[in-house]
Amino acid sequence: MAQVTSDPIRLPPGPRTPKLIQGLQFFTSRRASVGGLTRRYGSAVTLNLPIFGKAVLISEPSLVKDLFTTGGDLVGRATNLGEVLGPGSTFSLDGDEHRERRKLLVPPFHGKRMQGYEAIVEEEVMREIAGWPEGAEFPTLPSMMHITLNAILRAVFGAEGAAFDELRELLPKQVVVGSRMAVLPKFFRRDFGPRSPGGTMARYRRRYDEIVDSLIADARSDPAFDERPDVLSLMLRARYEDGSAISDRHIADELLTLLSAGHETTATTLAWLVERVRRHPQLLARLSEEVDAGGSELQQATIWEVQRARPVIDGTSRLTLQRMRLGEWVIPEKHVIIVSIAAAHSNRERFDNPSVFDPDRFIDNPPDNYTWIPFGGGIRRCIGAAFANMEMRVTLRTLLREFIFEPTGAPGEAYHSRGIANAPADGGVAVVHRRATMTRPVDSVSTQAAAG
Repeated sequence: MAQVTSDPIRLPPGPRTPKLIQGLQFFTSRRASVGGLTRRYGSAVTLNLPIFGKAVLISEPSLVKDLFTTGGDLVGRATNLGEVLGPGSTFSLDGDEHRERRKLLVPPFHGKRMQGYEAIVEEEVMREIAGWPEGAEFPTLPSMMHITLNAILRAVFGAEGAAFDELRELLPKQVVVGSRMAVLPKFFRRDFGPRSPGGTMARYRRRYDEIVDSLIADARSDPAFDERPDVLSLMLRARYEDGSAISDRHIADELLTLLSAGHETTATTLAWLVERVRRHPQLLARLSEEVDAGGSELQQATIWEVQRARPVIDGTSRLTLQRMRLGEWVIPEKHVIIVSIAAAHSNRERFDNPSVFDPDRFIDNPPDNYTWIPFGGGIRRCIGAAFANMEMRVTLRTLLREFIFEPTGAPGEAYHSRGIANAPADGGVAVVHRRATMTRPVDSVSTQAAAG
């Protein structure tokens, strides 16, 4: 755990190139840039970046653990997402307000409630894959987006109808614009007219608020309101320790956070899952055998390994609120600390042969929360992590039960940035055959593709 200190500032080494050059390298080719920096300077690097300013990039698990176990009195939020999602989003809150909000939001996404949501996810998977073509290449990312968006909408609001249909159309557009705005300097996020990113986002947000206000009114007027299991109703019934409720505007912000962050990152991971397993024929065969036998251990390990090898989020960050010691370094107040998820997942001291895609590393060995960090960590770990994992398990299980996936020897798909999330450039291409119509085995690739 990091500690307050009055010791002299001591920052890690780093490049001396101008801020603009460092920023261009970091934001346009982040993975290559971070890889080069960690190879040259080690697992802690000082940077000078646009938007962030002076920052320390870390990937060493011991430093990551110290940061994630540090309380909200020492580190706070360091992200633009709160400005995009609204003042009531957990991305906008710090200190006691953030901690109290998390206490209210965690219960709907844990425990027995997950079992109730599983049926929703499977229904959405079956609905989407009904139109999948057989024997022809197609990108799976659009389908994964549909599945995860529909599932989170139903889990959040508990029903379907005209409002839900409009949200299905509105939210993907809103997420695309919001993702781009989140990585822009504050000046460029302003409303410069109806066609500017800020103006477009403001228009989408006005309509979103109108829809959510109507859904809140519908929920409150429902005679069965006290028994409704949807997230919206749970949030409306939730009370802080002093008996007060979350305001309607803050509920709208939190729901937008859940809907935006909860569907795109999960969908992108599922597309990467398809991309990875098709390049490992022996694993693909084992997964099919496991689902036929009613097992799930290898499926879960494969999901964990996809998240390790192809994390869809580059990093997570904190802002120091006081001068503090982190490992051997002393970091000043108002300094950004960036945790590189990709670099942490490639740490050779924590993962054997990290460049190799190997789900067996997680068999009987669940990932550690300070070396495997696709959901971030500490007091700001993703609230929907359990829901996202459930979505991926149910989706993978259903796909393996319904289809045979053709393996491929094609090179791995490159990364494509969607603003916040990194997706497979070709959309996680698949070729499938329905098990119900299979008359002969699909020819398999005789050797495994390179793990790159």
